Formats: sequence, C-alpha cells, structure tokens
Amino acid sequence: MLAFAEGTSCTTTDPPLADSYRALLCRGELEGGGAAPAHALESLAMLELDLPIIDLKHLTSRDARESKACADAMARAASEWGFFQVVNHGVGRELLEEMRREQTRLFRLPFGTKDKAGLLNGSYRWGNPTATSLGQLSWSESFHVPLPSISREDCDYGKLSTLRGVMQEVADAMLRVADTVAGTLAENLGHEAGGSESAFPAGCDGTTCFLRLNRYPACPFAADSLGMVPHTDSDFLTILCQDQVGGLQLIKDSRWVAVKPHADALIVNVGDLFQAWSNNRYKSVEHKVVANSKAERFSVAYFLCPSSDSSVGTCGEPSPYKPFTFGEYRRSVHDDVERTGKKIGLPNFLKRSTVHD
Repeated sequence: MLAFAEGTSCTTTDPPLADSYRALLCRGELEGGGAAPAHALESLAMLELDLPIIDLKHLTSRDARESKACADAMARAASEWGFFQVVNHGVGRELLEEMRREQTRLFRLPFGTKDKAGLLNGSYRWGNPTATSLGQLSWSESFHVPLPSISREDCDYGKLSTLRGVMQEVADAMLRVADTVAGTLAENLGHEAGGSESAFPAGCDGTTCFLRLNRYPACPFAADSLGMVPHTDSDFLTILCQDQVGGLQLIKDSRWVAVKPHADALIVNVGDLFQAWSNNRYKSVEHKVVANSKAERFSVAYFLCPSSDSSVGTCGEPSPYKPFTFGEYRRSVHDDVERTGKKIGLPNFLKRSTVHD
C-alpha cells in the first residue's frame, strides 16, 4: 500500500505538470486562442498496427540467403516505415525488468529530490520549459544521461546504489544492438560500417551516446494533452524499450497510427542524421506519445550519436544536404525551438533550402 501511495501522490513525486497545463490554458484563453485539443484533427478510430518485426538471429545464419533476406527486410522497414521491431536482440528480459524496477524507484523519489542539481549530474527534465501553448507541453519526466557520466565518480545516485550498474549494463547491451542494426543498414547501401570517413557510423561510440529514462504520469487532461509532442529524433538511431501500456504513435502514409506493444521486442527508429547520411533512403519519421488518463507509462531509450565535431557525411554523391557536423545540427535545432517553438531540422541543411528565418 505504501508503494502505491507514493507512486500516485501528485504533491510529492510528480513534477508540477498540472500547473504548467493551467498556465498555458489561461494564456490561450487570454490570447483568444482557447485550448485547441491536441487530437482534434485526428480520427477517433485510431488504427493500431504491428511494426515490421526483424529477427536478428537470421543475420548470423549460415544460410547466406536467409541473412540477406533479413538485412533486406530491415532496410525496407527503414525506408518505408522509419520504425521497426527487433527480436532475438540479445538484451535479456531479466535485465530489462531490473531496469524497470530501478527506473520506477528513481521516479518515485520526491520531485524536489529529482529536480536538484546533483542527481544523475542534473539530467532531470520535465514538461517543456519553452512551451507557449498546450500543443507544445509534454506530460512526462525524464533523465537524459550521457553514457560517460554513468560511471563517473561525481555522478550522484543518491540512495539508489544499484542504479548505476543496471544502467551501464543496459547501455552496453543496447549499444551492441545499435551497432548491429546500424552496420546492417549501412552495408545495405554498399558501405562497411566504420570503414571510411563516409561510412556509418561517423564517430559514434559508447562515449558519445545517451540513455534516457522516461516516465509518463497518468494525465487528468489526457483528452487535450500529449505525453511527448510530435518530433523526429536528432540522432542516427534510437533503440527503445517500452512497457505494455502503449501510447507510441507515428506517421505512416500521411496519418497517425498507434504502435502495438510487443513484449519481447525492442523498437528501432531512424534518426535525422541517418536520413541525411543515407541521402533520404532511410526515413526519420515524426512520432509522439499520447497521454493516458488512467495508467503511467515507462520507457528506456538509447540514442546512437556521434561526437559534436563529427561530420555527418553521406553514403554517396550527390547528396541533397550541405555538409554539417552533429554540433551544428543540435545548435540549429535549439535555435529553431527557441525562435519558433518547434523543430525544423533537416530542411535547414538542404542545399536548396526553402526554409527562411
């Protein structure tokens, strides 16, 4: 009973999302905009689909045709969906369940403890500090942790003494999955991963990537709120482990579709950098998380990123994009959000860009 009470106490554990919601609601009413429901333009009958499933054990098959068929299916999913699921990925269920327990303990801490500067090197985030409307408010909280900081002695874990080891083990396991998937997709375009300056990944390793622990609290305003606002990922690849609550949606054939959870699968999605590197062969697809009025949702995401000064490169010429580094891309995204409230992203780097300030 005590654990249940701690998990549902809005005054002690949850960030002040309701306060942000009410402030943005009042702002909209004062400006005459009202509270435009986040789902107003969507069909009430949301289509729920299974993402393509890729069985990674087939990549190591002695049958060359079976291995090639698996690689081709992965590339097709990256091109047509931008998202797919992988099974037999080598990340043990027991490890992921342990990560979920540690993650739950972390988010059950009082809000003041989570929000203090020292915990996990101050990587705690909630809501959206730059939101100017309800459509920009994410009903969620997260810890966005650079992998090198996990093992650093000055990284404060508070009383969660076992969290460090579990996070490190999960990060190492997901890096192996990311390397396998990235290498396969690169080779499908005729490049050997890491083999040359233009090959993928460009400067990605365990020191440049991130692990993000997410919690989406139950939302009393779910009808016009989002757990995570629509966006594309600014990395090369994202590896996601989600629970069975559901809520992830993505754009497919110009409409939003719901992703059906699969208990034994990890979700992979293409990021902006991989779309640019592949000359738009692979697609970085807009996605979001819808709010849930009854259940909280947890997920763990691994972001495969290069170093800030790494050139993103290209799988071949001609490329539609101007040369840029990851650092330049992140600064551009930050400036987009500061200036317009939303990300523009890759269109800013087109050689014949139609995006203007």
